[in-house]
Amino acid sequence: MRGFSKAIITGNLTRDPELRTTTSGSSVCSFSVAVNRTFKGNDGENKEEVSYIDCVAWGKLGEVIAQYAKKGSSVLVSGRLSQRSFEGKDGVKRSRTEIVAEDFNFIGANPASRDGGSYNSSSSNASNTETSASVDIPTDIPEGEVDLSEIPF
Repeated sequence: MRGFSKAIITGNLTRDPELRTTTSGSSVCSFSVAVNRTFKGNDGENKEEVSYIDCVAWGKLGEVIAQYAKKGSSVLVSGRLSQRSFEGKDGVKRSRTEIVAEDFNFIGANPASRDGGSYNSSSSNASNTETSASVDIPTDIPEGEVDLSEIPF
């Protein structure tokens, strides 16, 4: 039986994305997303919990994220979970679980124009090592609410 891994998170970037290039020439972008959760505790009081999720995006998708996303940006990330092990600079073996982004969406303001709307970079032909993205930033997003009766489905 084959396994399946899919993660979808929404939250805010905790820092500016970091874009690097591997020795083989591939672009890779690392970033972290803070995900807030509110729940009712045993005492009946509302409590808040924050999880910090590490993410990585390869290829064109990573380049787009590094170009347009900034610390504090509200985002939706979907992809697969990946776990890797490495040796730290101090010689201690470490492991990390992260989301390998396959799709990335800005929530709220369009990062390119800063005047509202949203930016969506959807992946196609995702592989284990690299994800490509179509980069179409809409410039004609109307202001105000959408009339749902105008949608043809």
